[in-house]
Amino acid sequence: MSVSAAAVTPIPSNAENRYEVTRADLPLSCPMPGMVLWNSHPKVYLPIVDDGGESVCPYCGARYVLRD
Repeated sequence: MSVSAAAVTPIPSNAENRYEVTRADLPLSCPMPGMVLWNSHPKVYLPIVDDGGESVCPYCGARYVLRD
């Protein structure tokens, strides 16, 4: 059974201060795919692996933590 895009609840962008991500989310960008973009900032890629597993978005200050 497939799920339509309309049935998936989008992730609110800029609503959280901390997001946990996995390697499946790489390459990591803020806002992430699936986030509501109308009130967000330009997409920026974050080097979370090179940053030791934690990155901060320079636009909104959201902190991303890589879960392994």
